[in-house]
Amino acid sequence: MLQKEKQHIDRILIRAANWVGDAIMTTPAIRAIRRNFPSAHITLLAKPWVAPVFEHNPDIDEVMFYQTAGRHSGWMGLLRLSRDLRKQHFDLAILFQNAFEAALLSFLAGIPQRMGFTTDARTALLTERIRTWRPLKRGHLIDYYLGLIQGAGLNLHGRQLTLVISQDEHLEARRYLAQIAIAEGLLIGLNPGATFGTAKRWLPDRFAELGRRLIAEQKAQIMIFGGPGEADLGRQLAADIGKGAVNLCGQTTLRLAMALIGQCGLFITNDSGLMHVAAALDIPQVAIIGPTDPVATGPVNDHSSMVYLPEACEFSPCLQSHCPIVDHRCMTAIPVDLVMQAALAQLAQSKGR
Repeated sequence: MLQKEKQHIDRILIRAANWVGDAIMTTPAIRAIRRNFPSAHITLLAKPWVAPVFEHNPDIDEVMFYQTAGRHSGWMGLLRLSRDLRKQHFDLAILFQNAFEAALLSFLAGIPQRMGFTTDARTALLTERIRTWRPLKRGHLIDYYLGLIQGAGLNLHGRQLTLVISQDEHLEARRYLAQIAIAEGLLIGLNPGATFGTAKRWLPDRFAELGRRLIAEQKAQIMIFGGPGEADLGRQLAADIGKGAVNLCGQTTLRLAMALIGQCGLFITNDSGLMHVAAALDIPQVAIIGPTDPVATGPVNDHSSMVYLPEACEFSPCLQSHCPIVDHRCMTAIPVDLVMQAALAQLAQSKGR
Protein backbone atom coordinates (compact mmCIF):
# COMPACT_ATOMS: atom_id res chain seq x y z
CA MET A 1 0.00 0.00 0.00
CA LEU A 2 1.28 3.46 -0.91
CA GLN A 3 0.37 4.82 2.53
CA LYS A 4 3.56 3.24 3.88
CA GLU A 5 5.72 4.57 1.03
CA LYS A 6 4.79 8.26 1.17
CA GLN A 7 8.10 9.48 2.55
CA HIS A 8 10.00 7.88 -0.35
CA ILE A 9 7.92 9.46 -3.14
CA ASP A 10 9.24 12.81 -4.36
CA ARG A 11 8.21 12.85 -8.04
CA ILE A 12 4.83 11.70 -9.32
CA LEU A 13 3.58 11.27 -12.89
CA ILE A 14 -0.18 11.30 -13.46
CA ARG A 15 -1.46 9.96 -16.79
CA ALA A 16 -4.51 12.10 -17.46
CA ALA A 17 -7.82 10.97 -18.92
CA ASN A 18 -8.11 11.72 -22.63
CA TRP A 19 -11.33 13.74 -22.83
CA VAL A 20 -12.41 17.04 -21.32
CA GLY A 21 -15.32 15.76 -19.26
CA ASP A 22 -13.40 12.76 -17.94
CA ALA A 23 -10.40 14.98 -17.15
CA ILE A 24 -12.55 17.34 -15.08
CA MET A 25 -13.98 14.38 -13.20
CA THR A 26 -10.46 13.29 -12.19
CA THR A 27 -9.78 16.56 -10.37
CA PRO A 28 -11.07 15.39 -6.94
CA ALA A 29 -8.70 12.42 -7.20
CA ILE A 30 -5.83 14.70 -8.23
CA ARG A 31 -6.55 16.88 -5.21
CA ALA A 32 -6.37 13.76 -3.03
CA ILE A 33 -2.98 12.91 -4.54
CA ARG A 34 -1.69 16.38 -3.67
CA ARG A 35 -2.99 16.13 -0.09
CA ASN A 36 -1.40 12.72 0.37
CA PHE A 37 1.91 13.87 -1.12
CA PRO A 38 2.10 17.59 -0.23
CA SER A 39 5.83 17.92 -0.91
CA ALA A 40 6.03 15.87 -4.10
CA HIS A 41 6.52 17.36 -7.55
CA ILE A 42 3.44 16.33 -9.54
CA THR A 43 3.63 16.19 -13.34
CA LEU A 44 0.56 15.48 -15.44
CA LEU A 45 0.92 13.83 -18.86
CA ALA A 46 -2.00 14.79 -21.11
CA LYS A 47 -3.06 14.90 -24.73
CA PRO A 48 -2.87 18.52 -26.05
CA TRP A 49 -6.63 18.94 -26.42
CA VAL A 50 -7.33 18.08 -22.77
CA ALA A 51 -4.32 19.81 -21.17
CA PRO A 52 -6.09 23.22 -20.90
CA VAL A 53 -8.40 21.71 -18.27
CA PHE A 54 -5.46 21.64 -15.85
CA GLU A 55 -4.11 25.17 -16.34
CA HIS A 56 -3.89 27.04 -13.01
CA ASN A 57 -4.77 23.86 -11.10
CA PRO A 58 -3.07 24.29 -7.70
CA ASP A 59 -2.60 20.54 -7.27
CA ILE A 60 -0.34 20.15 -10.33
CA ASP A 61 3.21 21.47 -10.73
CA GLU A 62 3.76 20.75 -14.42
CA VAL A 63 1.89 19.56 -17.51
CA MET A 64 3.60 17.53 -20.24
CA PHE A 65 2.01 17.03 -23.65
CA TYR A 66 1.54 13.54 -25.07
CA GLN A 67 1.77 14.47 -28.74
CA THR A 68 0.42 11.39 -30.54
CA ALA A 69 -0.04 13.43 -33.72
CA GLY A 70 3.59 14.53 -33.71
CA ARG A 71 6.71 13.70 -31.73
CA HIS A 72 5.08 10.77 -29.90
CA SER A 73 3.34 9.17 -32.88
CA GLY A 74 3.45 5.39 -33.29
CA TRP A 75 5.71 2.89 -31.55
CA MET A 76 8.84 4.96 -32.10
CA GLY A 77 7.04 7.94 -30.58
CA LEU A 78 6.06 5.85 -27.57
CA LEU A 79 9.70 4.88 -27.06
CA ARG A 80 10.76 8.50 -27.49
CA LEU A 81 8.27 9.60 -24.84
CA SER A 82 9.37 6.83 -22.48
CA ARG A 83 12.95 8.06 -22.78
CA ASP A 84 11.82 11.62 -22.04
CA LEU A 85 9.98 10.42 -18.95
CA ARG A 86 12.90 8.29 -17.79
CA LYS A 87 15.02 11.45 -17.56
CA GLN A 88 12.53 12.88 -15.05
CA HIS A 89 13.25 10.10 -12.50
CA PHE A 90 9.65 9.66 -11.38
CA ASP A 91 9.06 7.56 -8.27
CA LEU A 92 5.38 6.83 -8.90
CA ALA A 93 3.04 6.75 -11.90
CA ILE A 94 -0.72 7.03 -11.29
CA LEU A 95 -2.74 6.00 -14.32
CA PHE A 96 -6.21 7.45 -14.71
CA GLN A 97 -6.16 6.31 -18.32
CA ASN A 98 -7.08 2.63 -18.31
CA ALA A 99 -5.45 1.53 -21.56
CA PHE A 100 -2.67 -1.05 -21.81
CA GLU A 101 -0.50 1.62 -23.45
CA ALA A 102 -0.54 3.79 -20.31
CA ALA A 103 0.88 0.98 -18.19
CA LEU A 104 3.40 0.01 -20.87
CA LEU A 105 4.62 3.60 -21.13
CA SER A 106 5.21 3.90 -17.38
CA PHE A 107 6.99 0.52 -17.41
CA LEU A 108 9.26 1.53 -20.31
CA ALA A 109 9.98 4.82 -18.53
CA GLY A 110 11.44 2.84 -15.63
CA ILE A 111 9.06 4.28 -13.03
CA PRO A 112 9.45 1.92 -10.06
CA GLN A 113 5.90 2.19 -8.70
CA ARG A 114 3.04 2.04 -11.18
CA MET A 115 -0.51 2.34 -9.91
CA GLY A 116 -3.68 1.70 -11.90
CA PHE A 117 -6.79 -0.39 -12.28
CA THR A 118 -6.21 -3.96 -13.43
CA THR A 119 -7.96 -3.45 -16.76
CA ASP A 120 -7.00 -4.15 -20.36
CA ALA A 121 -4.65 -7.07 -19.61
CA ARG A 122 -2.07 -4.84 -17.97
CA THR A 123 -1.86 -6.35 -14.48
CA ALA A 124 1.71 -7.60 -14.94
CA LEU A 125 2.89 -4.07 -15.79
CA LEU A 126 1.55 -2.58 -12.54
CA THR A 127 3.06 -2.68 -9.08
CA GLU A 128 0.03 -1.15 -7.31
CA ARG A 129 -2.77 -3.28 -8.76
CA ILE A 130 -6.18 -1.83 -7.93
CA ARG A 131 -9.17 -4.00 -8.70
CA THR A 132 -12.52 -2.49 -9.54
CA TRP A 133 -15.56 -3.65 -7.64
CA ARG A 134 -19.19 -3.79 -8.69
CA PRO A 135 -20.52 -0.67 -6.87
CA LEU A 136 -17.56 1.33 -8.20
CA LYS A 137 -18.40 0.39 -11.79
CA ARG A 138 -22.05 1.32 -11.26
CA GLY A 139 -21.44 4.68 -9.60
CA HIS A 140 -20.35 8.09 -10.83
CA LEU A 141 -17.10 8.46 -12.73
CA ILE A 142 -15.84 10.86 -10.04
CA ASP A 143 -16.10 8.03 -7.52
CA TYR A 144 -14.53 5.60 -9.96
CA TYR A 145 -11.39 7.73 -10.11
CA LEU A 146 -11.48 8.26 -6.35
CA GLY A 147 -11.69 4.48 -6.03
CA LEU A 148 -8.22 4.25 -7.55
CA ILE A 149 -6.89 6.48 -4.76
CA GLN A 150 -8.83 4.68 -2.05
CA GLY A 151 -7.77 1.28 -3.36
CA ALA A 152 -4.13 2.24 -2.82
CA GLY A 153 -4.82 2.99 0.84
CA LEU A 154 -4.62 6.77 0.42
CA ASN A 155 -6.93 9.36 1.96
CA LEU A 156 -9.68 11.10 0.00
CA HIS A 157 -10.39 14.83 0.17
CA GLY A 158 -13.92 15.37 -1.11
CA ARG A 159 -15.71 15.17 -4.45
CA GLN A 160 -15.65 18.84 -5.46
CA LEU A 161 -14.45 19.49 -8.99
CA THR A 162 -11.53 21.86 -9.63
CA LEU A 163 -11.46 24.15 -12.64
CA VAL A 164 -9.66 27.46 -12.17
CA ILE A 165 -10.33 30.50 -14.35
CA SER A 166 -7.78 33.23 -13.68
CA GLN A 167 -8.67 36.88 -13.16
CA ASP A 168 -6.99 37.73 -16.47
CA GLU A 169 -9.15 35.12 -18.22
CA HIS A 170 -12.31 36.57 -16.67
CA LEU A 171 -11.27 40.00 -17.98
CA GLU A 172 -10.52 38.52 -21.40
CA ALA A 173 -13.99 36.96 -21.49
CA ARG A 174 -15.64 40.28 -20.68
CA ARG A 175 -13.60 42.04 -23.36
CA TYR A 176 -14.60 39.35 -25.84
CA LEU A 177 -18.28 39.82 -24.99
CA ALA A 178 -17.92 43.53 -25.65
CA GLN A 179 -16.24 42.84 -29.01
CA ILE A 180 -19.12 40.65 -30.16
CA ALA A 181 -21.66 43.22 -28.95
CA ILE A 182 -23.00 41.21 -26.01
CA ALA A 183 -24.38 43.72 -23.52
CA GLU A 184 -24.98 43.20 -19.81
CA GLY A 185 -28.05 41.18 -18.96
CA LEU A 186 -29.08 37.56 -18.87
CA LEU A 187 -26.57 35.52 -20.86
CA ILE A 188 -27.48 31.92 -21.70
CA GLY A 189 -25.17 29.38 -23.27
CA LEU A 190 -26.45 26.66 -25.56
CA ASN A 191 -24.28 23.65 -26.34
CA PRO A 192 -26.03 21.70 -29.14
CA GLY A 193 -23.14 19.38 -30.03
CA ALA A 194 -21.49 16.37 -28.41
CA THR A 195 -18.47 14.26 -29.22
CA PHE A 196 -18.68 10.61 -30.34
CA GLY A 197 -21.61 10.72 -32.71
CA THR A 198 -25.14 12.02 -32.92
CA ALA A 199 -26.90 9.98 -30.24
CA LYS A 200 -26.17 12.46 -27.43
CA ARG A 201 -27.52 15.42 -29.42
CA TRP A 202 -30.96 16.84 -28.78
CA LEU A 203 -32.61 17.95 -32.01
CA PRO A 204 -31.23 21.23 -33.46
CA ASP A 205 -34.68 22.56 -34.33
CA ARG A 206 -35.69 22.17 -30.68
CA PHE A 207 -32.59 24.01 -29.52
CA ALA A 208 -33.59 26.75 -31.97
CA GLU A 209 -37.15 26.96 -30.64
CA LEU A 210 -35.82 26.99 -27.09
CA GLY A 211 -33.41 29.82 -27.93
CA ARG A 212 -36.14 31.91 -29.52
CA ARG A 213 -38.39 31.46 -26.48
CA LEU A 214 -35.63 32.39 -24.05
CA ILE A 215 -34.93 35.57 -26.01
CA ALA A 216 -38.60 36.50 -26.28
CA GLU A 217 -39.72 35.59 -22.77
CA GLN A 218 -36.58 36.21 -20.69
CA LYS A 219 -34.89 38.97 -22.73
CA ALA A 220 -31.85 36.67 -22.84
CA GLN A 221 -28.84 36.82 -25.10
CA ILE A 222 -27.72 33.47 -26.47
CA MET A 223 -24.19 32.21 -27.03
CA ILE A 224 -23.82 28.93 -28.93
CA PHE A 225 -20.84 26.84 -27.84
CA GLY A 226 -19.02 24.04 -29.61
CA GLY A 227 -15.78 22.95 -31.19
CA PRO A 228 -14.51 23.36 -34.76
CA GLY A 229 -16.31 20.20 -35.85
CA GLU A 230 -19.62 21.79 -34.83
CA ALA A 231 -19.12 25.08 -36.70
CA ASP A 232 -21.81 24.33 -39.29
CA LEU A 233 -24.25 23.26 -36.57
CA GLY A 234 -23.59 26.47 -34.68
CA ARG A 235 -23.99 28.69 -37.73
CA GLN A 236 -27.28 27.08 -38.67
CA LEU A 237 -28.60 27.26 -35.12
CA ALA A 238 -27.69 30.94 -34.81
CA ALA A 239 -29.47 31.63 -38.12
CA ASP A 240 -32.55 29.68 -36.99
CA ILE A 241 -32.73 31.50 -33.65
CA GLY A 242 -32.16 34.89 -35.27
CA LYS A 243 -31.42 38.19 -33.56
CA GLY A 244 -29.97 37.76 -30.10
CA ALA A 245 -27.92 34.62 -30.84
CA VAL A 246 -24.17 34.49 -31.48
CA ASN A 247 -22.33 31.44 -32.79
CA LEU A 248 -19.02 30.70 -31.05
CA CYS A 249 -18.51 27.15 -32.34
CA GLY A 250 -14.88 26.81 -33.38
CA GLN A 251 -14.28 30.52 -32.73
CA THR A 252 -12.57 30.31 -29.33
CA THR A 253 -9.90 28.36 -27.51
CA LEU A 254 -11.05 25.89 -24.89
CA ARG A 255 -9.80 28.21 -22.12
CA LEU A 256 -11.76 31.16 -23.52
CA ALA A 257 -14.86 28.99 -23.92
CA MET A 258 -14.54 28.00 -20.26
CA ALA A 259 -14.20 31.63 -19.19
CA LEU A 260 -17.25 32.57 -21.29
CA ILE A 261 -19.30 29.77 -19.73
CA GLY A 262 -18.30 31.32 -16.42
CA GLN A 263 -20.09 34.51 -17.53
CA CYS A 264 -23.38 32.71 -18.23
CA GLY A 265 -26.42 32.94 -16.01
CA LEU A 266 -27.58 29.59 -17.41
CA PHE A 267 -26.05 26.85 -19.56
CA ILE A 268 -28.20 24.37 -21.50
CA THR A 269 -26.31 21.43 -22.90
CA ASN A 270 -26.18 17.90 -24.13
CA ASP A 271 -24.02 15.42 -22.20
CA SER A 272 -20.56 16.68 -23.13
CA GLY A 273 -17.27 17.96 -21.80
CA LEU A 274 -18.66 21.49 -21.56
CA MET A 275 -21.44 20.19 -19.33
CA HIS A 276 -18.76 19.26 -16.79
CA VAL A 277 -17.09 22.66 -17.28
CA ALA A 278 -20.33 24.35 -16.21
CA ALA A 279 -20.65 21.95 -13.28
CA ALA A 280 -17.09 22.63 -12.13
CA LEU A 281 -17.70 26.40 -12.34
CA ASP A 282 -21.03 25.99 -10.49
CA ILE A 283 -22.99 27.64 -13.29
CA PRO A 284 -26.75 26.94 -13.25
CA GLN A 285 -27.41 24.48 -16.03
CA VAL A 286 -29.87 22.10 -17.65
CA ALA A 287 -28.37 18.93 -19.07
CA ILE A 288 -30.34 17.05 -21.72
CA ILE A 289 -29.56 13.35 -21.35
CA GLY A 290 -30.36 10.65 -23.92
CA PRO A 291 -28.32 7.47 -24.41
CA THR A 292 -25.81 8.05 -21.61
CA ASP A 293 -26.07 7.02 -17.97
CA PRO A 294 -26.82 10.01 -15.71
CA VAL A 295 -25.74 8.00 -12.67
CA ALA A 296 -22.25 7.60 -14.14
CA THR A 297 -21.62 10.90 -15.93
CA GLY A 298 -24.31 13.38 -14.92
CA PRO A 299 -23.26 16.90 -13.86
CA VAL A 300 -22.24 17.18 -10.22
CA ASN A 301 -23.06 20.55 -8.71
CA ASP A 302 -25.90 22.00 -6.69
CA HIS A 303 -27.28 24.07 -9.55
CA SER A 304 -27.65 21.45 -12.28
CA SER A 305 -30.79 19.65 -13.34
CA MET A 306 -31.16 16.88 -15.89
CA VAL A 307 -33.92 16.31 -18.41
CA TYR A 308 -33.94 12.56 -18.95
CA LEU A 309 -36.78 10.24 -20.01
CA PRO A 310 -35.47 6.67 -19.62
CA GLU A 311 -38.96 5.27 -20.13
CA ALA A 312 -38.89 6.54 -23.73
CA CYS A 313 -36.64 3.68 -24.84
CA GLU A 314 -36.35 0.13 -23.53
CA PHE A 315 -32.61 0.16 -24.29
CA SER A 316 -31.85 3.27 -22.22
CA PRO A 317 -29.08 3.90 -21.41
CA CYS A 318 -27.59 2.21 -24.47
CA LEU A 319 -24.30 4.20 -24.36
CA GLN A 320 -24.09 4.11 -28.16
CA SER A 321 -22.64 6.90 -30.30
CA HIS A 322 -25.41 6.51 -32.89
CA CYS A 323 -28.96 5.36 -32.21
CA PRO A 324 -29.03 1.56 -32.70
CA ILE A 325 -32.76 1.58 -33.53
CA VAL A 326 -32.50 4.66 -35.80
CA ASP A 327 -35.48 6.65 -34.47
CA HIS A 328 -33.50 8.33 -31.64
CA ARG A 329 -36.52 8.10 -29.37
CA CYS A 330 -34.62 8.92 -26.16
CA MET A 331 -34.09 12.44 -27.54
CA THR A 332 -37.16 12.91 -29.74
CA ALA A 333 -39.29 12.17 -26.66
CA ILE A 334 -37.96 15.30 -24.92
CA PRO A 335 -40.16 18.30 -25.82
CA VAL A 336 -39.10 21.93 -25.77
CA ASP A 337 -41.63 22.68 -23.02
CA LEU A 338 -39.91 20.26 -20.63
CA VAL A 339 -36.48 21.81 -21.17
CA MET A 340 -37.96 25.30 -20.91
CA GLN A 341 -39.55 24.42 -17.58
CA ALA A 342 -36.22 23.17 -16.28
CA ALA A 343 -34.50 26.33 -17.53
CA LEU A 344 -37.04 28.62 -15.84
CA ALA A 345 -36.67 26.66 -12.60
CA GLN A 346 -32.90 27.13 -12.66
CA LEU A 347 -33.27 30.85 -13.38
CA ALA A 348 -35.73 31.23 -10.51
CA GLN A 349 -33.38 29.44 -8.14
CA SER A 350 -30.41 31.55 -9.22
CA LYS A 351 -32.36 34.74 -8.55
CA GLY A 352 -32.92 33.54 -5.00
CA ARG A 353 -29.26 32.81 -4.39
